[in-house]
Amino acid sequence: MMLHPATVHFAMVLPIVALGFGIAYMISRNEGMSKISSRVTLLAALAMIVVWYTGNQAGPQIYEYLSESGKTILIQHKTLGLYLAISMSIIAIIKIIGCRIKKYYIEAIAIVLLFTLTGATLFQGKMGGEIVYNHGMPFKAFIIEDSLDTALADAEKEDEDDVKVEIYEDAIDDIKMLSEEIDTIYTKKRTTEEE
Repeated sequence: MMLHPATVHFAMVLPIVALGFGIAYMISRNEGMSKISSRVTLLAALAMIVVWYTGNQAGPQIYEYLSESGKTILIQHKTLGLYLAISMSIIAIIKIIGCRIKKYYIEAIAIVLLFTLTGATLFQGKMGGEIVYNHGMPFKAFIIEDSLDTALADAEKEDEDDVKVEIYEDAIDDIKMLSEEIDTIYTKKRTTEEE
C-alpha cells in the first residue's frame, strides 16, 4: 500500500500554515505567535521528511508504469523532495533558534526562506500531479488485476475447460478495450497540452 498519496497533502499545507503564522508573527512581534510559528514550522519539516520517505518507497512501485518523460520527472521529483526535506529542516532549526534566543531578525530570515521554500513546495506538488495524471497509469494495472481476479474466480466455478477459456478470453477483451480507452484519453490530453 502506498502511503505517499495520503501523506503528501500535509507537506503541501503545513508550510503554507507555517508561513501564515510566520507573517502574523512578523507583523505582531508577539512572543506567543513566535512560538506557534516555530512549532508549526517544525511540524512542516517533519511532514516533509515523512513525505520524502513515503515517496521514496512509492517511486519504485510506479516507475514501470510511467512514460519515458514521466520517469525523468519522477527522478527530478524525488531529488527535489530530498532537497525540500533538508531545507525545511534547516529552516525549522533557524526558526526555533531565533525563537529561543528571542532574535527577531533570525526568525525573519527563517520566514523569508520559508516563503521561498513554500513556492518550491507548490511546484513540487504540481510536478507530482503531472507524474500521476499526465505520465503514469498505475490505475491501469489495478483495472487489469481486478479483471483477471474476477475471471479467475468465475473460471474456478466452472468444470468445462471450454467455458474457462471463454471466461479468460472475455477478460482479455475487456482489458484491451479499457486499455484502448485509457490510451485514447492520455493521447488526447498529451496532444492538447502540446498544442
